[in-house]
Amino acid sequence: MEGLEILLSALLFLAGSAVLVLAGKLYQARKSVRDMNEALEDIRNGNLNRRMLAVPDNIVAPFFYKINAIMEGYRDTIAELNERDQANRQMMTSLSHDVRTPLTTLIGYLDAVHSHLVEGGEREEYIETAREKAHSLQMYVDDLFEWFKLNSNERVLEIAPVNVTEMTQTVLSDWLPVFEQNEMNYAFFIPEKRMTVSLDTAAYRRILNNLIQNAVSHSGASAISVGVEEKKDSVEIWVKDNGRGIPAEELDHIFDRLYKCDPARMGKGSGLGLSIVEQLVRLQNGDIRVMSEVGKGTRFLLDFKLV
Repeated sequence: MEGLEILLSALLFLAGSAVLVLAGKLYQARKSVRDMNEALEDIRNGNLNRRMLAVPDNIVAPFFYKINAIMEGYRDTIAELNERDQANRQMMTSLSHDVRTPLTTLIGYLDAVHSHLVEGGEREEYIETAREKAHSLQMYVDDLFEWFKLNSNERVLEIAPVNVTEMTQTVLSDWLPVFEQNEMNYAFFIPEKRMTVSLDTAAYRRILNNLIQNAVSHSGASAISVGVEEKKDSVEIWVKDNGRGIPAEELDHIFDRLYKCDPARMGKGSGLGLSIVEQLVRLQNGDIRVMSEVGKGTRFLLDFKLV
């Protein structure tokens, strides 16, 4: 009997201890739930930095950790959206200015011609200047449209095997009158050999046209050269000019949207051309590099894998 009493006492002690432990756990759980409710209410009111704290052995700790992880991701998303919204506002302000300036100038030239304020040879010069302004404005709008398509995921590339030497020659043939008109020396190094890479033909045209346009309009170059060269397992396409060059501290930024290296370029060009080039190259699994030296010129190099 005495042994039985000892056993019953031990069981009662263990049962009592278990009840106390369970009561403590329940109290801890209730407190944690209240803390969680307060934290969620705080988060709902806009405090995205609020975090839920719990010791590892707390039965609600896993829930706290998951909620914290969700909030961390949500906060990062909000920060990214805010940053993107701010960048878009800045972009729209810049674009509004850059469109208004050439448009105002164009209207001024056309009004002068229409009102017969200029006659004879001067009138013809005004008409030619207006035509050039209209052409620049068209290229600006084209860049803007392309950039928005790229950044809204509306630009769908149709990538297929392409003879890049033939495609490059076709693009360059369209530029010959421009080089002649601007009295630019030019040289092409395009082999007859077929080199096949996977490209979207329209995107490749855009890439090459933007690089050449950059050299013609913004580099101050008197000579340009374009070449295609086969490497071990890839094709390298390069566009080189003998213009003013790009300072070393600016090379890391030339593919940023709206970035214009030369202060004299403010109001000239969209500042989107090279950004579009970089995005289109990456979307086609290519690589782009730039080498430049102030006073000597700039060289852009594209690299695409051979098929």
